[in-house]
Parts: sequence; C-alpha cells; structure tokens
Amino acid sequence: MSKYIDMPISEINKLLKNKTIKPIDLVNECFSRIEKSDLNAFITLDKENAIKKAKELENLPVDNLLFGIPIALKDNIVTKNLKTTCASKMLEDFVPIYDSYVKELIDKNNMIVIGKTNMDEFAMGSSNQTSFFGPVKNPWNKSLVSGGSSGGSAACVSAHLVPFALGSDTGGSIRQPSAFCGTVGMKPTYGRVSRYGLIAFASSMDQIGPITKNVYENAVLLDAISGKDERDLTNIDKDKNFTSLIGSPVKGMKLAIPSFYISDVIDKEILNKFNEIKYMLIDMGIEIDIVDMKYLENAVSLYQIIALGEASSNLARFDGIKYGYSYKKAKNLEELYKKTRSLGFGDEVKRRIMVGSFLLSGKNKNEYYDKALMLRNAFNIEFDKVFKDYDLIIGPTTTTLPYEIGSSLNDPNKGFLDDILTNPVNMVGLPALSMPIGFSSNHLPIGMQIIGKKFDEKTIYKLASFIEEKLNLDLGGAYNE
Repeated sequence: MSKYIDMPISEINKLLKNKTIKPIDLVNECFSRIEKSDLNAFITLDKENAIKKAKELENLPVDNLLFGIPIALKDNIVTKNLKTTCASKMLEDFVPIYDSYVKELIDKNNMIVIGKTNMDEFAMGSSNQTSFFGPVKNPWNKSLVSGGSSGGSAACVSAHLVPFALGSDTGGSIRQPSAFCGTVGMKPTYGRVSRYGLIAFASSMDQIGPITKNVYENAVLLDAISGKDERDLTNIDKDKNFTSLIGSPVKGMKLAIPSFYISDVIDKEILNKFNEIKYMLIDMGIEIDIVDMKYLENAVSLYQIIALGEASSNLARFDGIKYGYSYKKAKNLEELYKKTRSLGFGDEVKRRIMVGSFLLSGKNKNEYYDKALMLRNAFNIEFDKVFKDYDLIIGPTTTTLPYEIGSSLNDPNKGFLDDILTNPVNMVGLPALSMPIGFSSNHLPIGMQIIGKKFDEKTIYKLASFIEEKLNLDLGGAYNE
C-alpha cells in the first residue's frame, strides 16, 4: 500500500504539483485505512463525494499547500447534505441544508472532506464514551479511551487514517484527546475561528480548532480556517500567518508555570516528563518561573456552572418539533416534549441539562450563575497579570494518562476533573495548544500545554515547533497498517 498520507504536506504538495500523484490517490489511501480500522473514529463517511471532488481537482492547478489534502470534521460541525449527528440519537438522521463557515473555507482551499468523526454526545464528555455510536478506541492501546470530546478527530489523525481533522474545544475537548492520542491540537483564541455552523454546547467558550500530526501543519490549517465571518458576531479578523515565527530564536523567552499545574493532582509520570522539558528549555536560555495564580483550583466548579447553564439554554431547541428525533406516539404536547428529550438524549447530556436548568432557575441564577461570572472576570485578571511579565504559560495538558474504556462511566465528575488544567483557558478566551512531549512507561503519549496571549498563536507555535524539533519523537507507534 502507498503511504503518501504519512508524508509531510509539503512533500505531498510537491508530488501533486509534478503530477506524480493525484488527489484520488490520497482519498483512496484514506478510505483503505479507515475500512481496515476498528477504532470507531468515524460516524459518517462521505466516500462518493470525496472521490467526486478528487476527480474534479485533477483538472485544477495546485495553488495552495492544502490543495487535495483529505480532512475529517468533528460531527458537530455542520455540513450541507452530509449527516451531522453530534453523536446523539436526537440528531441521528439530521442532514443540514447549509455549510458551516469552516467547511466553506475548506472547500475554498480545495481540501477533501472524508467524513465526520465520532465524539462525546453534544461534546459533553472527556473520554468519548457518551457517544450514541459507542466509544472511540485509543490508537496506542485499544482498551483505553481516546479522550474527548473530539476523540474521533484525534484518534484518526494519530492512527494516520487522515492527515488532518477539525475538533471543537469548550473545556479542553481538542487538547485533552490530543494529549491522550499523541497529536498536536490547538484551541484558538475565542473569536479567531467562526462558530457559524458549530452546534453549540456553551457558546461563550466553544471554539473550532485543528488537530494534526505536527506543529507546522497545525499552524497552516489554522491559517486556512481563520477569517472574518459576519454571521458570527464574536468573530474577529486578526493578523494570521501563524507559521511566521516558526524557526526564530527562543533564547530569552520568559515562560510561567502556575504552581497548581505542577501540584500533586498531576500523575507522577506526566509531571516527570514535563520537568524534563522544563530543564531542557532552561538549558536553551529560556527563563522559566513558577507563579501563583488564584482560583485555578476552582476551575471545575466555575466551568460547570457557566457551561451547563449555557448548555441547558442551547439544547432547549431540541423539542421534537423543529427537527431531529421526535417521539411518534405522543398524546399531547407535554408528552411529546418529555418523551422526545428523555429518549433522544443520553444520560450525560440529560444530567447536564438538568443541572444547568437548576442553576438558571429563580434565585439560583443570582446565587450561582451571576457569582460565577464575577469569578470568571477574576480569572481574566489573574491571567492578565501573568502575561504582563511572561510570553507564555506552560504546564501538563492532563492530570492522568489514558484510562480503561468503561472505567469511569459511573462517575459524573470524572469528565470535568479530566479538564481541570484545560478549562481555565476557555473561560478567559485564550489560545492554547497541546503537543506530545514523550511517553509513559507503558508507551502512552504525554501532552504538554502551551497557553498564549489573546490572538498570539504565533508565539505558541514558535515554542512548540522548537520543542518538537529538539525531541524528534517517533509518533508512528499508533499507526498499524
């Protein structure tokens, strides 16, 4: 079998330009691998249209680095005439009549959508076990979780089923599965990428971002999906060119490590590997200080209040009337609502809707939600203080290594605690990237998180690329032909 999609995209681009290969060769290779895979990384494949698009591209000039490159989209990103299920029975047969903005940009760059990836239902979870279509297996050990909620996207890139994927990140849902699967995942600045066509979980924190095999390609893909979209009023068109600082000197940079990020909540193997990176950076002339930041230990509680409050509001639209699943035997409107929502949503989603509705009801709004918004502002102030003196914040991405599928299903707090190091970033809208920095004793990937100032993804990519080059890790262990 050919191994074109294992190559860097710069090499693929040269082969396409000189007609050594055609886009159809890449598409066929992806589907061949997917059909042999048992990871359960995809919900819907779009083979017919992918082949059709690849054939059409044969007659067009190769005009950009992403031309003809296959890509997978998380199944909460709307795609015209292609099922978008959010991994839920509620949207099991939903076929949108329009494209998300990121899909429009993918088409503009003549990339080829292979299919829609599995995820936690409505992006609610951190292990990809709440999906109506079953859990995604970790490519490094198929008895373990892939992480979530973008587990399918991370797993299919890690296993070299596709070169690229898009995920969404509300509290760590790109970075956490990227850490578990050994991929590079970026949660961009809030507003950097349009949310038009992203089915909402928590609108003030949701953000679409790229998952790739390496740092450079991550920056290239983020460049492609960023841009002004008038349909998303939170979208801001800022300077891009995210690869521009890659390769520039890192000596003299100043990095901060929050003390909470190296506390005893972190698995020892993860912490030891992170410390190795810290000392390597210090040896290269980078200044690193440990800083105290208030409220980080309250991140999970704060996130639960805000995210679940917004989720209960966003998911109210799924009522059995407008679109999606509808209970057919209802005798009246009340029964239609109750049966549709009780049968259409999974347990985790129902739990989060009920908690969110409670938090927004009557005096609870003042008691919980309004106070949470005040604390969210305090979080912003804490991060602003650190960024007055430092270029970036670094730390581990996760507190634990990937765990057994099925081991946490009865613990409703597990999904939130998994994201304790990642969700503060979503609450303040900062960009953050997870990248692999090594392996555990059982050869499971370990991820490091790099947090930057708003709209300063360039500096994140600068440091990440430097670390990646120095480590030169062999990440091919997840790919078995």
